[in-house]
Amino acid sequence: MINYILRRILISIPLLIGISIVSFVIIQLPPGDFASAYQSYLMNQANLPAEEAEKAANEYRKTYGLDRPVYEQYYRWIKGIVTEGKFGYSFAYKQDVGELIAERLPRTLFLATAAHLISTLFGVVIGIYSATHKYSLGDNLSTVFAFIGTAAPRFFLAIILVYLLVIRWKVPYVNRFTSPIYSFAPMSWAKFVDILLHTWPVIAIAGFGGIARNMRVMRGNLLDVLNAQYVTTARSKGLRENKVINKHAVPNALHPIIMYQGTVLPYMLQGELEAAIVLNMPSLAPMFYNSLVSQDIYVSGGFLLVYSVLLIAGNLIADIVLALVDPRIKLN
Repeated sequence: MINYILRRILISIPLLIGISIVSFVIIQLPPGDFASAYQSYLMNQANLPAEEAEKAANEYRKTYGLDRPVYEQYYRWIKGIVTEGKFGYSFAYKQDVGELIAERLPRTLFLATAAHLISTLFGVVIGIYSATHKYSLGDNLSTVFAFIGTAAPRFFLAIILVYLLVIRWKVPYVNRFTSPIYSFAPMSWAKFVDILLHTWPVIAIAGFGGIARNMRVMRGNLLDVLNAQYVTTARSKGLRENKVINKHAVPNALHPIIMYQGTVLPYMLQGELEAAIVLNMPSLAPMFYNSLVSQDIYVSGGFLLVYSVLLIAGNLIADIVLALVDPRIKLN
């Protein structure tokens, strides 16, 4: 098992390098750079003449290396990550990108993990019910829910929730993780409940589609397993239907669900990203969006690199768990 994990980690290294190169090139494709936005600010907000604003922007490019070729900028960025653990400098936030990510990443992981757990739990339970009550009213309603959950745009659901929370229900502090009284308070049960009261919209929106997906996967898997010969044999022995389902069918139907978890993690992160941007939650998502708008390249590149690491780690964990629960999996 250890050799398998080490081999997978070594294989992931060139994959991460390739993703970082592609990401860095893509975020450099739009015309202009952060200095262009800085020049526009000097002209429109500071009322500087065009020539002085252009001169200041050129000096800005030279100071931060934005006038260098793309490959040289990438080399300096990736060298700083490997040798110094620094993700570059954020032009917009005037701060090290690594510090920004370290501050906001735990919030993003909390939201995505909570949505992931909820979507898996409810999706599996609803999928088991649908498969064991095939073509019943509950199964049909679950199928309709699954189609809506997979088709509904999450940013649209977030807009509806913002309207309800702010306009209709007058809920304060929608775009915060906690109420002001808990901002600097140590973690306690009251603060944890307050965090849930503020973050449930993002968790619900991110997990909504995941519930639908897990439900469809679990329903299809369990229906296939219930038609297997060993299930028919278990029934012919006179075992109760609940025991046949819970002991023989469900454990084997869970294997594809476990394998599926590695690919569903980025789906949860994407859902958190969409909902957090609309709700303007202080997680990585709004910072990433703002960095794309302002072409703050090191923030965008660091964000994409961290998300890539999470995706690869999620797939690795899913493979390890699947190997532990299914002895038929070959590790070589």
